[in-house]
Amino acid sequence: MPRSKPFDGITVVELGSSLAGPYAARILADMGAQVIKVEHPKGGDVSRQWGPTLPDGGSAAYHAVNMGKQSIVADLTDADDLARLRALIVDRADVVLQNLKPGAADRYGLGAQALHQAVPRLIYCNIGAFGNTGPLGGLPGYDPLMQAFSGITSLTGEQDRPPSRVGVSLIDLGTGMWAAIAIVSALFRRTVTGEGAVVDVSLLETGVGWLTLALGEYGATGAAPRRNGLKGPIVAPNNGFETADGTLVIVAATDAQFARLCAVLGRAEMAGDPRFATNAARFANEVEMSRQISEVLRTDTRAVWAARLDKAGIPNAPVQSVAEIAAHPQTEALGILRQSDDNPIRFVGLPLSIDGVRPSAGGHAPDLGEHDQQVFEFMCNDTAKEKV
Repeated sequence: MPRSKPFDGITVVELGSSLAGPYAARILADMGAQVIKVEHPKGGDVSRQWGPTLPDGGSAAYHAVNMGKQSIVADLTDADDLARLRALIVDRADVVLQNLKPGAADRYGLGAQALHQAVPRLIYCNIGAFGNTGPLGGLPGYDPLMQAFSGITSLTGEQDRPPSRVGVSLIDLGTGMWAAIAIVSALFRRTVTGEGAVVDVSLLETGVGWLTLALGEYGATGAAPRRNGLKGPIVAPNNGFETADGTLVIVAATDAQFARLCAVLGRAEMAGDPRFATNAARFANEVEMSRQISEVLRTDTRAVWAARLDKAGIPNAPVQSVAEIAAHPQTEALGILRQSDDNPIRFVGLPLSIDGVRPSAGGHAPDLGEHDQQVFEFMCNDTAKEKV
């Protein structure tokens, strides 16, 4: 028999749209939870309109973070819709996850305090932009804004060029991950104490969290780290180097690794050079060290050098395009790209496995209001049973 998933029997009501909240709920759906996505009847989740589109006209962005959910519609300004949604939460929900506009949940009587009065065991998760307190706590925000505000943008790009945003939505998706971690933690505590909880995550806190090493460096030195392109902190070499046909990132984290690197390059004497003999010395003389390494690497292709470095146990990786990583044999072996039952496009599964199996809710991202009858009919049947 197939093993049950960790959150079989858990019901999550998702209020909100875009990426952070839906991604958190998708994690829980893949882990076995029943996720009921609440959307406005006119248009639904805003990501339904984001390009590019799939062959059926749907949004790739919407599909990527909403597979395996159920969709119902509710106009929160309509008294009947609101009452029906509240009854659903009270009757069914273990978790409410919301990333509505600041103050909206409370305004409609769907905030944590109001719902906890009716359901003390409820796990309630708020996802905001700047956090739940402070002078900016009530402001909205988006991923690129939080990349800029948190300082991530200041560290991204080449040193002598303008700052750049990161090429993926790491703030939104990271916040979704923190929301899922917080919800899982609260559910675990509930199994012990029986108590519900209110958990708060925000885009800004996620952004600051990504600066764990950078802020540690700043605290230790008093100097703000600078953007350095592919050049990384802490160890040297830790950089991207041009080969005959592309860029290869090499990280030699120990003196022994550096000595093996020098041997592979045919420059064994570099390991004994006082300028490069220790990590501290390599850091101080990084420009000259990188010049000598680059001089050799340009003589052959990145694939040739990668094979030699792999054989010598020296960490390295080519700078690949999205197309290259999608087609790479390692990606295929991991099985992290998967298709839904009715869509030929492959989307990213959860980056984890349990007992060797990658969790998946299966199925497609729901059409707007697709599960209205199923969800509310189920609720009505249970109400009828209680009256009997």
